[in-house]
Amino acid sequence: MADCPARTAIEVIANKWTVVTLYALADGPKRPGELVDLSGGISRKVLTETLRRLQRHGLVDRQRYAEAPPRVEYSLTALGRTLQEPITMLTAWAQEHGAALADFQEAAADQKGSIGAP
Repeated sequence: MADCPARTAIEVIANKWTVVTLYALADGPKRPGELVDLSGGISRKVLTETLRRLQRHGLVDRQRYAEAPPRVEYSLTALGRTLQEPITMLTAWAQEHGAALADFQEAAADQKGSIGAP
């Protein structure tokens, strides 16, 4: 994997929750509960796995505060912030073309269903 930087980058960010989590962290540190609320459906288990993977790749930092009760916040690292522009561009593209994607998916599903019909 190390021989191809593009493949490595795609493998790191290809998971839908990775992009959602990075996008949610774009405007500053967040606690896990805030990230769950902003993500639109991620479970706490999947969020934890996603955050750990992002930490291992140097994209997210975890800050633990010695308070009672303990508080944890996640934020983008300098490397993670370099993904803000591409993610913003991808989000804008999806907003502009999402309906067309859905139309093509629906048409393909309809065509597939009609092939097996008597």
